[in-house]
Amino acid sequence: MFSETVELKGHIIDSLTLPKVLDRILAGGGRFDIEKMTVGQGRTDPSYARIRVTAATSEALANILSDIRKHGAMPIEEQDALLVRAPKDGVFPEGFYATTNLETFVRLEGQWVEVQGTEMDSGIVVEAVGGKRKPRWRAKTVRFASLRKCDRVVVGHAGVRVVPVERERESEREIFQFMGSSISSEKPKGLLIREIAAEIKAAHAQRGKVLVVAGPAVVHTGAGEHLARIIEAGYVDVLFAGNALAVHDIEFAIFHTSLGVLLEKGDLAKFGHEHHLRAINKIRALGSIEKAVRRGVLTSGVMYACVTKRVPYVLAGSIRDDGPLPGVITDVMAAQDAMRKRLKGVRIALLIATTLHSIATGNLLPASVKTICVDINPAVVTKLTDRGSFQSLGLVTDTEPFLRELAANLLP
Repeated sequence: MFSETVELKGHIIDSLTLPKVLDRILAGGGRFDIEKMTVGQGRTDPSYARIRVTAATSEALANILSDIRKHGAMPIEEQDALLVRAPKDGVFPEGFYATTNLETFVRLEGQWVEVQGTEMDSGIVVEAVGGKRKPRWRAKTVRFASLRKCDRVVVGHAGVRVVPVERERESEREIFQFMGSSISSEKPKGLLIREIAAEIKAAHAQRGKVLVVAGPAVVHTGAGEHLARIIEAGYVDVLFAGNALAVHDIEFAIFHTSLGVLLEKGDLAKFGHEHHLRAINKIRALGSIEKAVRRGVLTSGVMYACVTKRVPYVLAGSIRDDGPLPGVITDVMAAQDAMRKRLKGVRIALLIATTLHSIATGNLLPASVKTICVDINPAVVTKLTDRGSFQSLGLVTDTEPFLRELAANLLP
């Protein structure tokens, strides 16, 4: 049998971290023995547990230790992180540490250094800054495309510590625990939407940013006007979308149709199937969405609200796009970088009716960002959480009633 002693610190009981760790040990085929346990007596007092983990093989033990690290279980015998040079541009060394979306630290020369740019599915690059005699260490997450030959990369799990997201205290809002149950269309949507609006107002009051990621269904369902009102009221700080949302939003503003359908009547407009192409052509002729607003061609809608309220937006293109509109980023890596630069300060992310953009954004967000996924299809929320965005909370409902009610709760 092979064994290792780990420790857990913090609010490990009321956040359910301790039972999660014990469950993961058993699920990995191991056994545990709690050697020491100290329970915090006050609400702010941390607890402590020292656990002996045992497995039949060294490989099984390594897998268990790797699994429970994401919940903050660290070996007592600490050691510095192992650094290996990248063999070539865009290629990590074998066995490189693959990051999660949790706050992460690496141990370098006996000191724990926070890893900058928390993001999942990346590596960690370490560099020395300052004088040669006594350098200061800096660590950051790096994607494949940004890795350069000879960068010092963290390999293995030794010397890496993650900080699990703890459950909110009772004195704080509890909506995110309630929503965090199994994904279902039978939750009381009115209550949830009121609580989401309260969270957005609280973030706004504390100068935290609210990110909205929206798909074209926002326009197709007639919900664009509600999102535009929320933007105009100042409750949206950043918008992520694709070419399609902007195209059909502009189509509706100019022709009163979306995909050629007159939304007020539900009838197909004559030659309506051409409207989105003509909308693209108008904007391309003017040179940008901003110029269309300044010249009075675009006078309403989501994109109009973003321009007039100076809300930054990132439009990331796809292979199926028509046009695309000016300003749409067609290089996917460049689009990732543009999105990444807009995430600083985001406290709430609202992902509405867009599978691919929701998952892409979830991959970029740290677990500390409260993430709400709204979609008529429960599989979208499931896919998002399956890909690592475990902090994502789901509301299964149609887009238009959700945004209509959210606007009603946010606006006077």
